[in-house]
Amino acid sequence: MFNRIIGVFKLDVNNFEQIESDKSALTQAAIIVAIVSLLSGLGSGFGASIGGGNFLTSFFSTLVWGFIGWFLWALVSFFVGTTFFGGKSSIDEMLRVIGFAYSPLMLSVIPCVGPIIGSIWALIAGFIAIRQGLDLDNLKAFLTALIGFILVALGNLAINSLFGAATSLLG
Repeated sequence: MFNRIIGVFKLDVNNFEQIESDKSALTQAAIIVAIVSLLSGLGSGFGASIGGGNFLTSFFSTLVWGFIGWFLWALVSFFVGTTFFGGKSSIDEMLRVIGFAYSPLMLSVIPCVGPIIGSIWALIAGFIAIRQGLDLDNLKAFLTALIGFILVALGNLAINSLFGAATSLLG
């Protein structure tokens, strides 16, 4: 698993091909998403508490969203890529490659620049994951990634709004 994470950081196309074809890599992808979600949740929770917000609400909404975002990004990428652009894949394959594409988000533990660098790196890794996972050309992979990114961002906004509303109602 560690070598695959390094391969993602190197943006190694062959690494993504191996992840795509290895059915046992789904558990590894879920572990990566769990680690990233936990780290992000802690950072979000501490950030919220420093700003006068609620640690637990921010922590749990970020933690939950990490998994929902992973499933949504993989599902949307699968649907858009196969339906509109003729991609060839399965949902499991997309879950594997997208899960591993989350790896650079671990850089978020580095104060100030880590979240920015990790997010950009993860977006690039996500593009490669989508391209390799669906066997698409660059333009079709870009459009698939763009549509997926927009829908995931809207979902993130909705989840955060729901958690915020629930916190307000509960006092």
